[in-house]
Amino acid sequence: VHLQTGQCGNQIGAAFWQTISGEHGLDGSGVYNGTSDLQLERMNVYFNEASGNKSIPRAVLVHLEPGTMDAVRSGPFGQLFRPDNFVFGQSGAGNNWAKGHYTEGAELVDNVIDVVRREAEACD
Repeated sequence: VHLQTGQCGNQIGAAFWQTISGEHGLDGSGVYNGTSDLQLERMNVYFNEASGNKSIPRAVLVHLEPGTMDAVRSGPFGQLFRPDNFVFGQSGAGNNWAKGHYTEGAELVDNVIDVVRREAEACD
């Protein structure tokens, strides 16, 4: 399960999924459009199979404010992710580590753990 946290983690994660999807012949919606059987090998390492031959990343995206999540969703591979795997707050921490750790972030912990657990249970 791939866990992306914060602005940097989600920006790097979005680029990672774009690269991995390309290597496996997936388009921005998770549908296979590749040309080689090699692209299909080990697909289940990174992706769960959903209905309609769609592949969905085993990823949980976490941030304290919705701006970064909106940027990921509106990106070229934003439709690849499960909408309920985006976990975010509304206010952010204003670059204050203590506020992010003890107040804003603490409010999201239980929700993050539930989403990570659900993704882990869906793995083979």
